[in-house]
Amino acid sequence: MFAVLISTYEMGRQPFALASAAAWLRAAGWDVAPVDAAKERLQEANLVSADLIGFHLPMHTATRLAAPIIATARRLNPSARICVFGLYAPLNADWLRSLGADEVLGGEFEEDLAEVARSMAGERGARSAQRAPSDAFSAGFAGSAFDRRPLPRIHFRLPDRTGLPPLSRYATLQMPDGQRRLVGYTEASRGCLHLCRHCPVVPVYQGQFRVVQPDIVLADVAAQIAAGAEHITFGDPDFFNGPTHAMRIVSAMHEAYPAVSYDVTIKVEHLLRHRDLAPRLADTGCAFVTSAIESVDDRVLALLGKGHTRADFFQTVALCREAGVTLVPTFVAFHPWLTLASYCELLDTIESLDLIEHVSPIQLAIRLLIPRGSGLLAVDEMRPHIGAFDPATLTHPWTHPDPRVDALQRDAMALVGTQLIADRRTLFNQVSALAHERAGVPTPSTRRLRSEQALRLRSGQADGRPARHRATVPYLNEPWYC
Repeated sequence: MFAVLISTYEMGRQPFALASAAAWLRAAGWDVAPVDAAKERLQEANLVSADLIGFHLPMHTATRLAAPIIATARRLNPSARICVFGLYAPLNADWLRSLGADEVLGGEFEEDLAEVARSMAGERGARSAQRAPSDAFSAGFAGSAFDRRPLPRIHFRLPDRTGLPPLSRYATLQMPDGQRRLVGYTEASRGCLHLCRHCPVVPVYQGQFRVVQPDIVLADVAAQIAAGAEHITFGDPDFFNGPTHAMRIVSAMHEAYPAVSYDVTIKVEHLLRHRDLAPRLADTGCAFVTSAIESVDDRVLALLGKGHTRADFFQTVALCREAGVTLVPTFVAFHPWLTLASYCELLDTIESLDLIEHVSPIQLAIRLLIPRGSGLLAVDEMRPHIGAFDPATLTHPWTHPDPRVDALQRDAMALVGTQLIADRRTLFNQVSALAHERAGVPTPSTRRLRSEQALRLRSGQADGRPARHRATVPYLNEPWYC
């Protein structure tokens, strides 16, 4: 039996989910061809000959890119069993079935996928992989409540990366000294304990998370280091959902491979709750921590259900600096409650905290995405702005009450989207100048320059002093995050 497993976009990472799925199917005796369509050409001959065709749909972009390939696969091979799996599969179950998908699997997909394979191979006793959550998700997504059904607990297999493009084809870690490191990717856990209203993890995991066995994680890390990885990205939605589990893994990794760095994603709430662990992150080789700040407006943070405040963000910046950990904030810069003035305040805050080099320029233009099942659909303050679900975009479109804000978002995106490799400070200054001009207020840099010029004139000093040098921070050279 022959299976083709397809990834369309994984933010510049070698697809962990394809490697995990391949391990389960190969253990069941299947011949597996993994295809990263973002990095290599998909051979139609493989689609024609496949018994099973699987698509990993971890995010919005990947799902939209997969749509024409799913339709092509169904046209070329009407008898194949087409499975879709990952966060955005159950969110869009009906639409995916209309394209030709047979099986819709959620976050913990491996065991169900293996059961599909066993049933296709004629084994008895296999239960259907079209489990109730698929239909329950598509029928019950009004956004008003989340059904906390327990998800399965899987004993994971070691991911099998045979057949995937080498790590040299993927995003690299850009270091402050100009060197680049090959990056591996793994997951120590899935899901999340929290219910942030804009997060696509929530409708699928419903406040639950599942750990991957430490021996599996460490063996996967070791295999990627043997393949050339010098840095490991842990793709957990929140690395500190299980802090003891997380620190056990990075401590063991650092002991075995002290020259290998890593990065993780951690909520502000967890960074502050487990502040004693921040120095240990630094000591074990953490290059940076990504944290979804989203906004510096307390009202907006409450509407999003983030669990932190503006003051918490400021504390986290100080905590990470004191511990020697680089904080990489991400934002939902544009949303229905933004004003031209509050956008300028966001930019001014980033500058005042000396975080310009820490923020990927694309974060300055991100627009709130509302997929099917979003918790924001139940928020009264969201309803006046939102439209019906649009299958063409796989979102509920929304319009800002001030058209100038939507225009600014488009123009900011045009700026950052055409200068992906530009100097971060230069690009930030361009966006800031644009925003402050639209809002009719001077930029902090202009205000500071005017003040300094006046001071120098009064003191008789010459103009033109050079700005102080600012070192860059480590970052992955893959700019997209949705």
